[in-house]
Amino acid sequence: MNKSTMPTESVANRILLIRGAKVMLDADLAELYGVPTKALNQVVRRNAERFPADFMFQLSGEEKAEVVTNCDHLARLKFSRTLPYAFIEHGALMLGNVLKSDRAIEVSLMVVRTFVQLREMLSSHKELASKLEALERKIGSHDQAIAGLIDAIRQLMAPPAQSKRPIGFVTGDSPAKAKK
Repeated sequence: MNKSTMPTESVANRILLIRGAKVMLDADLAELYGVPTKALNQVVRRNAERFPADFMFQLSGEEKAEVVTNCDHLARLKFSRTLPYAFIEHGALMLGNVLKSDRAIEVSLMVVRTFVQLREMLSSHKELASKLEALERKIGSHDQAIAGLIDAIRQLMAPPAQSKRPIGFVTGDSPAKAKK
């Protein structure tokens, strides 16, 4: 199997976020490794010391139902009586070591590369998000300054208040006295 046979996107589409961790389910890994899910889980049970709790965990019934509902390619799990296992990056890599086949080695390398790419993308997104936040703060202060300028311009554009005094030279005599 080469990179063109199994693109990184197909592996990335199988990575799920469960319990705050990026994981791959046993059914997806079994398909990638080319073994039945039952055989994969059997190898895991035989090598339990290689799969501690921080490498894999079993889904709850609710988590399984949510995964089946949200992931079309996992619809086949709907009627499965067993709860699937979720493998974190290190657990997926350990599967490649336990299965000991050429395909397992290639698949485990592809899985690790995919996890690394996702981690890099996430870090670049965090960097971009922080830059956008800084820009929003900067623009926010500019918005206040621009609003102040607009108010000052509007005041300058307003017609001046009319004086009640007549225009021109007025003597001490009032107009009413001049008519007399």
